[in-house]
Amino acid sequence: MIITLTANPSLDRTIELGAPLAHGAVQRATGAVQDPGGKGVNISRALHVSHVPTLAVIPGEATDPVLTGLREVGVEYANLPTGEPIRSNITVVDPDGTTTKLNAPGTHFTAELRQALDQLVVERACAVNDGQQVHWVVLAGSLPPGLDASYYAELVGKLRSAGFTGNIAVDTSEAPLIATARGEHKPTLIKPNSEELAQLTGAENWEELESSPELTARTARTLVNDGIPYVLATLGGSGAVLVTAEGAWHAQHEPVKVRSTVGAGDSSLSGFLYAYERGESPQQCLVQAVAHGSAAASLPGTQMPSAAMTTPEKVTLRQLSV
Repeated sequence: MIITLTANPSLDRTIELGAPLAHGAVQRATGAVQDPGGKGVNISRALHVSHVPTLAVIPGEATDPVLTGLREVGVEYANLPTGEPIRSNITVVDPDGTTTKLNAPGTHFTAELRQALDQLVVERACAVNDGQQVHWVVLAGSLPPGLDASYYAELVGKLRSAGFTGNIAVDTSEAPLIATARGEHKPTLIKPNSEELAQLTGAENWEELESSPELTARTARTLVNDGIPYVLATLGGSGAVLVTAEGAWHAQHEPVKVRSTVGAGDSSLSGFLYAYERGESPQQCLVQAVAHGSAAASLPGTQMPSAAMTTPEKVTLRQLSV
């Protein structure tokens, strides 16, 4: 069982254009889709279609379109009523796959709501669900107003203090990611992209990281040395790098036609977790992460691929010397 927390969920609306976005102009869309969204929601959706037991923890009313959307596709969830509608995010996709995102702010969290959310996550993580132990808790996405940057770092500590002995993954950015990486209680895994890895380590040029798996591995090694067992660094079309105490590897998929990169990183983490739950080696978890990410990029909107839709045989894996 894998639990995800999406503290700042969204209804993701994706609009595909037949010509590049023109500021100030009126344009007609060639397609439009909407999906329940937010990083943790996307991860649970991807795990569900690959038949991995998952529970999405989400703040929001049971009647909200995000939660009714999850019910329609069979994703199990535990919601915290907030009395507020879940925000909507809009993504505009150019013909070449370039995306423009407009993200609304989320529900403002009071101290009472925060305490209730913490309690819900900890209780579900430490429970046995239908005879299944929770193996991973994934804390994912941006934080809504009222939750400060240390929220994930503090929640990792609360999970450990409550006796949760499983794995914890954190997929976020900027100040919350920095606070988590520097926290007293380290997560098992973080999944930065090249820009986020630069923020974490003080690297001057994130574009150099994206173009050099070796440099990415050396940079991520500093985080592993600080106590984070797995650093999964995604590099866009250049694949991903995994660094652990045992070694470092780079994996890259054959080129695919990109329809939307929104949710591709979430799908990558889902692929890693999918393979991990199957008992695969870290290297094969990396291969599946890249296969999942590439499959997601070839789909419209924030559609999540199943494992059956991925092509790990088209992924090249190599070990890095760092």
